[in-house]
Amino acid sequence: MIFKAFYQEDKTRSPRRETTKVLYLDLDVTDTREGVILARELLAANTDYHVEFIDSLSDEAVEYEKENGGLEITSF
Repeated sequence: MIFKAFYQEDKTRSPRRETTKVLYLDLDVTDTREGVILARELLAANTDYHVEFIDSLSDEAVEYEKENGGLEITSF
């Protein structure tokens, strides 16, 4: 499943919509809940980001992101 994570690069500042960034993770999980937990663990272990929100993407959303959003999978 592919997950989209919204984050702030700086944990010391309050989150601002204007500085929110996105990354995509391709995780080998069976359900969304398991994927969100694993994504949070990976991001906590490998980055200093303030993670705001993580959600799985449907096949249609993945296609849309590929066409319009420049989907690039992040790996750790």
